[in-house]
Amino acid sequence: MSMSKAVCIFGEVLFDCFPDGREVLGGAPFNVAWHLHAFGQSPLFVSRVGDDGAGRRIRDAMSAWGMTQDGLQIDPLHPTGRVSVSLDGGEPSYDIVADSAYDFIAADALPDTDAGLIYHGSLALRNPASMAALKALKSGTDAQVFVDVNLRAPWWQRDAVLGLLDDAHWVKLNRDELALLGDGDGGELAAAERFRARHRLEGLVLTLGAQGAMAVTADRDPVRVAPKPVTEVIDAVGAGDAFAAVFILGLRLDWPLSTTIERAQEFASALVQQRGATISDPLLYASFRHQWDSPSGR
Repeated sequence: MSMSKAVCIFGEVLFDCFPDGREVLGGAPFNVAWHLHAFGQSPLFVSRVGDDGAGRRIRDAMSAWGMTQDGLQIDPLHPTGRVSVSLDGGEPSYDIVADSAYDFIAADALPDTDAGLIYHGSLALRNPASMAALKALKSGTDAQVFVDVNLRAPWWQRDAVLGLLDDAHWVKLNRDELALLGDGDGGELAAAERFRARHRLEGLVLTLGAQGAMAVTADRDPVRVAPKPVTEVIDAVGAGDAFAAVFILGLRLDWPLSTTIERAQEFASALVQQRGATISDPLLYASFRHQWDSPSGR
């Protein structure tokens, strides 16, 4: 992959809104872009926010972090994305509010870009407008496409999600998503290998929660990594996005697959010991960059 070409991250940015009044900035694509920027990749984040207070807070956060806003559209009609989190008997439930600004990413407002890699999920594509924008972004490009599956009821249909894989090179999903989208026979490794082959993917990344992750490819042996013990899990939200960001970093920097998956797992394990899906501490990222740049790579 040419390092002279941009990483383009497409999809939702939103606030998770809790009953106690807390509002946490997130959205899987936004989290991935945040991490990649901290690791020196200067990604182009393509999304849409409302012309409202929440949208201004997102723009302020991106500006403070040094992220470009060239791909961020302002919607005068639809509000900034939000997820209402409610508690029933102590159990959380989520209402991913429909008709949010990121559902209406406009194809005719996309920035000019020569992308080397395009990352997207599935949630932002629930609306035809954003789906059309993604198709326009991918048209006429030879960029690698990395699809990070996020199945959020009721905002997905099996055939539509599988259709997103037609031009994908890499796909990341968790074991529950593999069970829903694959055939489920013969164990996880066999199911993952069949899924990769069926969709003619260069590689498939399967995250396994506390059991780590595995990657299967067309021309290499499967690679599996188990997480090291962590002192305390404070917040597991966004761990998969942290994993995806470093995996993409490895693709960009041409790390060996085993190195890539180990470092992705290492960073995800560090993130769950922090509060929030994004970390505003440059020193945390610098420590990983220094570690990975050392001769030993550790």
